[in-house]
Amino acid sequence: MPTTLITGANRGIGLEFARAFAREGWRVHGCCRHPEKAKALKAIEGEVICHRMDVTDGLQVAGVARELADEPIDLLLNNAGVLEDRAGFGETPFGEWEDVLRVNTIAPLRLAERFVKHVVAGDRKLIVNISSELGSIANNTGGGRYVYRSSKAALNMVSKGLSIDLAPKGITVVAFHPGWVQTDMGGPGAALAPEESVAAMCSVIANLGPEDSGKFLNYDGTELPW
Repeated sequence: MPTTLITGANRGIGLEFARAFAREGWRVHGCCRHPEKAKALKAIEGEVICHRMDVTDGLQVAGVARELADEPIDLLLNNAGVLEDRAGFGETPFGEWEDVLRVNTIAPLRLAERFVKHVVAGDRKLIVNISSELGSIANNTGGGRYVYRSSKAALNMVSKGLSIDLAPKGITVVAFHPGWVQTDMGGPGAALAPEESVAAMCSVIANLGPEDSGKFLNYDGTELPW
């Protein structure tokens, strides 16, 4: 049975990933800050195990890694993310910047370091980081959103670095832009339903291999510029 560990699995894209993989017969380790409130995650049919994990808490991350010490993980899916106040130049919420970086940039690297042995033991050997097109420097034609943009641009660099450092271990690392999705972060007016975004990404994930490592991909599999 293939196994995935998903952060931020209690809502939005993470929850839909959990549903999609469980439906395909995967064992799903769904991580979130408050498992006692994760009713939708716990209601998923299939082998879904809920774990308490604040991705910014090193002790909690290490605790889950120890708990799953003998569990191979085919796919480590770094999905947890936060959005700062939508502010333009002159209104940057500097007090939030460190918090956003901890979740969006630092946590995925922490997860990769803590769970690399689990991923090496898996058959698929995949690490997928959910990034954003807003982190693309080449595609930034709108300005603003300095906090969120910088956190995702930095995540893209983390993803590229991991793809190089983990290549000798046979691990494939990619960053995904999930599209503009109807979640708490994307809002109800977004272009894609979570089911559409996740179905497309799952289709791409199913065919990822070492030749794809280090790529920044749109949800439909097309490459995006850094």
